[in-house]
Amino acid sequence: MSYKNAFIRVSPDCPVDRAVVPEAGKKGKPIHMIQYELLSQAPYRYNHEELIFEVHIRHKGISEEELRERRQEIWDELFSKPHACMRASALPKKYGWGVHYDEHGKIALYGVDSREYREFCAAQDGRVKLLDGMRSSRK
Repeated sequence: MSYKNAFIRVSPDCPVDRAVVPEAGKKGKPIHMIQYELLSQAPYRYNHEELIFEVHIRHKGISEEELRERRQEIWDELFSKPHACMRASALPKKYGWGVHYDEHGKIALYGVDSREYREFCAAQDGRVKLLDGMRSSRK
């Protein structure tokens, strides 16, 4: 699901009070780390579908050559199934990152401890819809 003019706050049960940069595990980079790298290096470059696609090709190690030859096929296959929105990402759930979707649906990250994060959460003008990241537990 993609949003426009929306801000996803960290999950109510997020275990951190400061934004944490995710680290790679023993078996390569997890999806949330690739999301973090892409969004922190290029804020407002990707919309939701573009982000999912870029994360997918990096996570699966799809080569530039294969991507040139099969881009549309890979895209169609990937989006033949539904995908979770950023509310379900580990970034707002575990690592303390808020997610902003601008008026074009382009995405940027803001740490829970940042001035920008507080400003988004305090906005009362109704131009930005506030949502919570999904809880990690069902409590």
